[in-house]
Amino acid sequence: MQTSLRRPIALAGRGVHSNHATRMTLLPAEAGTGVVFLRADCRPDGAQAVPAHWSQVTQTQLRTEIGAGPAAVSTIEHLMAAFAGLGVDNALVELDGPEVPAMDGSAEAFVAAIREAGIARLAAPRRVLHVRQPVRVADGAAWAELAPCDAPGLCLDVEIAFAGAIGRQRLALALTAASFIRELAPARSFGFMRDAERLWRAGLALGASLENSVVMDGDRVLNPEGLRFPDECVRHKALDIVGDLALAGAPIQGALRSYRGGHRLNLALVEKLMTTRGAVEWREAQPARSKRRDGRESGISP
Repeated sequence: MQTSLRRPIALAGRGVHSNHATRMTLLPAEAGTGVVFLRADCRPDGAQAVPAHWSQVTQTQLRTEIGAGPAAVSTIEHLMAAFAGLGVDNALVELDGPEVPAMDGSAEAFVAAIREAGIARLAAPRRVLHVRQPVRVADGAAWAELAPCDAPGLCLDVEIAFAGAIGRQRLALALTAASFIRELAPARSFGFMRDAERLWRAGLALGASLENSVVMDGDRVLNPEGLRFPDECVRHKALDIVGDLALAGAPIQGALRSYRGGHRLNLALVEKLMTTRGAVEWREAQPARSKRRDGRESGISP
C-alpha cells in the first residue's frame, strides 16, 4: 500500500550551494499526492507547489533543482533518496528558503527524521514502474541504462572513475530499506579543492565545508575524521541516483547500470524511460514475501 509520514517533523540547516539558512518541515500527505515542495517564504507572491517530478526539473549542474523563479527548490536529491529508500510515497515539504538543507552532506539526517516521524500505511495501492525494455543514455564516456530485472525492486550497479584519492570505484546492491540505511544513507557529497574558486565564481558551493562535504586535495582527504567507507564516493553517487530516479513518480522495478554518471545523465535516463513507448509498464506493487518460522511464506508490506 502507499505510505506517508505519521506526523510532521522539522529540520534546519544551510544549503550547500546557496549558503542560505533554511527551515524545512516534512508533512503527511494523502494517497496519490506524491512528494510536493512548497516555498513557504514565497506564498504572498503566489508561488505554486512544485511536484517532485522529472518534468519539473530545471537544473542539474551539481544538484537537482525543480521549479522556476520564486517556486524553485534546489538540491532535493538527498531528501528524495531518503523518501525513496524508506518507501515514503507521499509527503509535503515546506521550506522558507531556496535550497534543501545540506545537513552533513548525506541522507542520514533525513532518514532519522523520517523514522522519528513514523511511516503510515494509507488506504490506496502503491503502483510501481516495471521496466519492460532497456533504455540507455550517454554523454561522451559517461553512460547510464535501465533494463528489465526479475528482482522485486531496483538493482543498482554504479561505477565512477576519478584521478587522485578516489580512483575507480564500483558498487552493486539491491535497494531495500535496510540496504539503503546501512550502505547508502551515510555517504556524503564530495568535491575537490582545485575546483573551489571556479565553483564560487559560478555561485555554487558557497556553503560547502568539511562539515557537509568530503574534500579531496590530490591524494589526500582533508576531513579530519576521514572517510565513512573506503568507497564512500561511489556510494554517494548511488545515493544521488536513488534520489534522481525517484522523480519518475513511482518506485522503479529494474536494473540500473551507471558509469561516470551525474544528475544530468540520471534525469536524462528517467526522461527517456518515461517517454519511450513500451519501455515501462505501470503495475500494482506486490507484497514482499518472507519465510515464517515454519518455513512457509507470508506476505509483508513492501
